Amino acid sequence: MNKKKLVVLTGAGISAESGLKTFRDNDGLWEGYDINEVATATAWRGNPALVQEFYNMRRKAVKEAKPNAAHQILAELEKDFDVHIITQNIDDLHERAGSTKVLHLHGEILKMRSEKDETLIYTVHNDIKMGEKAGDGAQLRPHIVWFEEAVPLMETAVKLVLDADIFLIVGTSLVVYPAAGLVNYAPPFLPKFIVDKKVPSTYGLHNLTAIEKAATEGMKDVVPLLKNLLVS
Repeated sequence: MNKKKLVVLTGAGISAESGLKTFRDNDGLWEGYDINEVATATAWRGNPALVQEFYNMRRKAVKEAKPNAAHQILAELEKDFDVHIITQNIDDLHERAGSTKVLHLHGEILKMRSEKDETLIYTVHNDIKMGEKAGDGAQLRPHIVWFEEAVPLMETAVKLVLDADIFLIVGTSLVVYPAAGLVNYAPPFLPKFIVDKKVPSTYGLHNLTAIEKAATEGMKDVVPLLKNLLVS
């Protein structure tokens, strides 16, 4: 018997409970930095050393963080559902919790790539240094999709949502595009759930159950609702 396909879109809210901060919580500042100075393609061109330092610090923070109950619940749902996670987060907390199908829309902090050839990707666990080169001789940079850059995996994510049996949104403010636009691809008849401590505007979405709680608490409420769909 085929399992129902549960497609999950996660955002910064799920990792925030593991201690990883998001710029959306503080008027455009991320760990005290203006996002325009550290999270854009323009910033990299203007001051690559600052951007490199910022992401080196983010990498340390991710390595120190641990998956929380929400990450673990999503991993456990694989027992009953074919779970596909589309995450806006650059950390590896879903994988460490045990989720096996994770698509990182905005890249991965534990990977680095050539600044010229985005297909030259390497694993990295420590700092990336200025002057450290990829195989093509270009400077290595974080494997992150910055503002002003295209989102290469967007088409893959859209196909997952179109093919879903159930769509779940956890810990995202639905303001960062194009990721936020994924909700518009979920067919009207599809059962939809959203968990966030402040549920964003979801005007026009049909068959939606909203749970206004932090991810770790809200996911506990979602599990029985999802399992009810197995017998419907």
